[in-house]
Amino acid sequence: MITQRLLALVKPYWFRLAIAMICMAVVAGTTSLMAFLVKPVLDDIFFQRNLSTLKLLPPFIVLLYIVKGGFGYGQSYLMSFVGQRIVANLREQLYGHLQKLSLSYFDRTPTGMLMSRIMNDVNQIQGAVSSAVTGILKDLFTILGLIGVIFYRDWQLAVLAMLVLPVAVLPIVKFGRKLRRISTQSQKTMAEISIHLHETLAGNRIVKAFGMEDRETQRFKDKNRTFFQLTMKDVSVKSMSSPIMEFLGGIGIAAIIWYGGYNVIRGYSTPGTFFSFLTALLMLYEPIKHLSGVNNTIQQGLAAAVRVFEILDLEPEIRDRPGARVLTGVREGLSFKNVSFRYDRDWVLRDINLEVRAGEVLAIVGTSGGGKTTLVNLVPRFYEVTEGEVLIDGQPVLDLTLASLRAQIGIVTQQTILFNDTVLNNIRYGSPNQGADEVRKAARAAYAEDFIERLPEKMETVIGEQGIRLSGGERQRISIARALLKDAPLLILDEATSSLDSDSEAEVQRALENLMQGRTTLVIAHRFSTIRNADRILVMSGGRIVEQGKHEELWELNGEYRRLYEIQFRDGGEGEA
Repeated sequence: MITQRLLALVKPYWFRLAIAMICMAVVAGTTSLMAFLVKPVLDDIFFQRNLSTLKLLPPFIVLLYIVKGGFGYGQSYLMSFVGQRIVANLREQLYGHLQKLSLSYFDRTPTGMLMSRIMNDVNQIQGAVSSAVTGILKDLFTILGLIGVIFYRDWQLAVLAMLVLPVAVLPIVKFGRKLRRISTQSQKTMAEISIHLHETLAGNRIVKAFGMEDRETQRFKDKNRTFFQLTMKDVSVKSMSSPIMEFLGGIGIAAIIWYGGYNVIRGYSTPGTFFSFLTALLMLYEPIKHLSGVNNTIQQGLAAAVRVFEILDLEPEIRDRPGARVLTGVREGLSFKNVSFRYDRDWVLRDINLEVRAGEVLAIVGTSGGGKTTLVNLVPRFYEVTEGEVLIDGQPVLDLTLASLRAQIGIVTQQTILFNDTVLNNIRYGSPNQGADEVRKAARAAYAEDFIERLPEKMETVIGEQGIRLSGGERQRISIARALLKDAPLLILDEATSSLDSDSEAEVQRALENLMQGRTTLVIAHRFSTIRNADRILVMSGGRIVEQGKHEELWELNGEYRRLYEIQFRDGGEGEA
């Protein structure tokens, strides 16, 4: 099954493969011809002293090597092209497929493991598809040509050689199976190393803050040594297969020399015939021995292919339904009808019924783990509802295309996601066709223009991974500018000011007010000071809506909202709602 799928990757390049196979056949033919020429070299030149043969053979041999070199280059280039193209396609296909998988998959799968699959495992497949296919075809052509030579020269000796040949091939199968097991373990260990690298390099500040450099270094050493041990097992198997095959082949050659030498001494054969046969036989064992190495490469590639196809075979949990409609705007509002959501076995939301009018600003507060973020994540279908339905303008979001649904939603989160790119491209992310004037206008509305103008290259300044060269407030205003430029009618603010100090929060809050104007907005609140002017406040606890209304109404209820409010201001006004 895996082999068939790998061959399917090769199929689009059949024409180049056909040309490469012709080149291989020519290379194999010239190799066989070298062995064939041993007889006239010995018998005609050295024993019979034929001058005309001496004049003819050297230039012919030079021409033969020129032909062999030219066609050898052709097959090598074409097969490398096919192999590299397949790897590039497979890597793109794998990455594209990952983008279609739901957030729940990324929640349970380490990033480092996925990086290892895309980089390391796909490279292993390249060896199986390109190098191995090249090796097998070239060696098979060479073997067939040389077998033809030895049978032509002495069929009796050839039969004897063919009896020994299968014994020499047996180690290929045995060592190949063992190598595949080792390769699978090696790839898993490399994935663990990638996970460790991603976590510790991305979280380097925490590692240093807690003085864990030595511990993380030791953990890396342990994983790296495990990988080293597996690599040496791999080397051991590969190194062992060749000497064993050579030993078995040596026994066969010794028998051939004894039997063939006896025939020459008795006059049944000429020295030229025997040495032509022996040369072809010696050359024959080389491609057979090489097949062992090719088989090792194939086994490694097959082990990697299993891991890659595991991801490609995953069906996206969230995708467009047949006949899904395009959402063109939000005119009436947003509705949750009997919505419940379960993550694994735990219910996160239960029986949510909610109407949000178009243009309304709805604030959502509650204790940590109350289901606030999960509730808003159901709107863009980052997760699918377990029960009930979410509707926009009376249309279930499940009946809308994902692209059109998410095009109508702008999101600003607590964890600001920026890319190691320019300020311009970060603001324009998601709206690539917007011009520089529109980007500046969005930056101005997000109160980001002043600090952008102070940057070394202004809009063209590269801000580093996750915007590390900017302050927290500056990063957040870049993300607000990005949402402003998108100009989506539905807005989700997920604790957008929770990680900021008071001064930064004031600046960001002004930018958010510009962003919320005229938009249907869901605000997950961290500080009560940011949501007192909301049209309505929703209080969540234990995955349910327990209260809703304006600030004054909820205060008078003397319930959960008031309790949370008093806790925050008793703690100095900075506690989490």
